Amino acid sequence: MRSKHLISLGGTAALCGALMAAALPATASAQLTGTASLTSDYVWRGSSQTREDPAVQVGLKYAHASGLYASVWGSNVKFRPDNGASTEFDLAVGWAGKIADDWALDAYLLRYQYPSADVQLNWNELNLAVTWRENYWVAVGHSTNTMASDTTGTYVLLGARHALNDQWRIEGTVARYVLDSDYADSYTHGALSVVWAFRAPFELRATLHATDSAARRLFPGMAGTRGEFALQAAF
Repeated sequence: MRSKHLISLGGTAALCGALMAAALPATASAQLTGTASLTSDYVWRGSSQTREDPAVQVGLKYAHASGLYASVWGSNVKFRPDNGASTEFDLAVGWAGKIADDWALDAYLLRYQYPSADVQLNWNELNLAVTWRENYWVAVGHSTNTMASDTTGTYVLLGARHALNDQWRIEGTVARYVLDSDYADSYTHGALSVVWAFRAPFELRATLHATDSAARRLFPGMAGTRGEFALQAAF
């Protein structure tokens, strides 16, 4: 299970891992988009998924004009203790679109898949994200098999972004993972990022992550305060 090897909305997820990307309006026509990133550390909900090693991550999303979409996102992983998992694939189906002039909604089912794992790590999560004016969002994820633990968990995240100019912006999130006490103590984590959009479609991101002591107990050596640097692109 994740806390013992370690996730993601993983990824994505994860979004694509998060926790979670701001909701996007429905497109006027069907559209295929993608993302790619090279990061110094794959951090999911405050915990490293690669033992603080770099990760290569790629995602694809097909969105219909109705707002319905399907996506896949992948990354290398290396959990502690080692359980054979070397790759993570996050599969999602959902709907995203405007629900009012300033409001957007993204609702989707997410599947975390670890094809090379020696133990059963796969699990599902229902997710909902609401965005206001494209700069503020709240996201909720719920699973009855959190991190393949056969226990329930609810993840709640608040986020905001602020553009400093055409090239620079700051983003911040704070989240609470409410876990079944039979599995682990609930924990809180946050992140603060500075993003430089130096040349379309490329961006550089520097992120400072921090967690409370409950996260450090759940993910020994993989949670706490840590920095992450990423080169990312959308196409």
